[in-house]
Amino acid sequence: MPGRSDITYFGAGPALLPTEVLERAAAGLVDYNHGGLGLAEISHRSEPAAAIVREARADLATFLDVPTDEYEVILMQAGGTGEFSATVYNLVGAWVLRERAKLVAQGLPDDDTSPELLSALRSKVDSELRLDYLVTGSWSLKAYQEAQRLLGADKVNLVADARKEVDSRAGSPSKFAAIPAEETWVSRLSPNAAMVYYCDNETVDGVEFPEFPPALVPAAGNTTAPIVADMSSNILSRPVPVRNYGLLFFGAQKNLGSTGITVAIVKRSLLPQPSADLLRALHLPIGPIVLQYDIIAKNDSLYNTLSIFDVYIAGQVIKKLLATYPDDKAAGQEAVSARKAKLIYAALDAHQDVYRVAPTPAARSRMNIVFRVVAAADGGDAAEKAFLKEASALGLTGLKGHRSVGGIRASNYNSISEEGAAKLASFIDAFAKKCKA
Repeated sequence: MPGRSDITYFGAGPALLPTEVLERAAAGLVDYNHGGLGLAEISHRSEPAAAIVREARADLATFLDVPTDEYEVILMQAGGTGEFSATVYNLVGAWVLRERAKLVAQGLPDDDTSPELLSALRSKVDSELRLDYLVTGSWSLKAYQEAQRLLGADKVNLVADARKEVDSRAGSPSKFAAIPAEETWVSRLSPNAAMVYYCDNETVDGVEFPEFPPALVPAAGNTTAPIVADMSSNILSRPVPVRNYGLLFFGAQKNLGSTGITVAIVKRSLLPQPSADLLRALHLPIGPIVLQYDIIAKNDSLYNTLSIFDVYIAGQVIKKLLATYPDDKAAGQEAVSARKAKLIYAALDAHQDVYRVAPTPAARSRMNIVFRVVAAADGGDAAEKAFLKEASALGLTGLKGHRSVGGIRASNYNSISEEGAAKLASFIDAFAKKCKA
């Protein structure tokens, strides 16, 4: 049987973790800090647990250069899918409070039971409340659909839809192959949106925004709405212009740690929420309290029982990153990520008669490299099965594509070494030459 050192695991998540982090966590799982209890046993109300949470949050803020006077870093449960709902509940609530403040400033009573105030707020909800979504892949599509489910389709604006992009490449293997050009959608942004939502990296489809969308930069003046981003599969792989966002979130199980915790970095001005009575009077949904960012923030991320073991693993991953890149931090990891992705894409592009990369070059993800073996495009999948079998024999595992799109997917997360990426690139080249022999 192969050992851990014999395997390079390209699974999309739960993903590969640094071996030294796992070894440290394994020891702590039995006896943390020689206290006689393991990390999965200590109370989340205990000082050791609180310290683990504090350190993880602080180190994460340091690595990403989060301005903590303006933003709150919170740890919570629910995963990325839970955040599809949480973003709706919290950003709609923040919008209601902003509109309420405007009305009070115009002279309406500062009283949530005032018929005059309620009437004016209901009118605003009916005519102005919108959530804007850029749909560029499977996960942003799911987020858009959840918003429709919670608020109704009339409140959710599909600003950009990558499914309508025409991919001129013959036999394109994905319905999400490109990111729509900004000039095609910027005019569709709502004038008073509660948020503009996008997914920075689409794990299933291998599509990544190369940078923060220029049209959404606050100075561009195209929208004043808070920008919300799902960064679950590319966080910690490059610097983040935090001040451009109202909120960004990410699940831990790609670049940060193990499954079980989610991080939200929220602008403090967006944290306060209206009362449940006011939301009820406006016929707006009231979210579960465990998804309410301000409650979690006020309780230092320990409102309910958080998995301290998972927080510990995430904290150790961040400490390793800070030790590896003490000066340039996320920019240092970005350089490595770019080199690894370049190696793999170069091997694929060298054999375009054998491989078809799913997204167009401008939208290619550094994190999730999605492609098909063209020899399987005739209706059979023998070539892709052979590719996966031969790769596995070499210790290159976790390469099967997502069940919804098939094909091959190499998830090139931070824990994949440059040597591992080079080994995959070498196999891609060798397999192609064998196919053409």
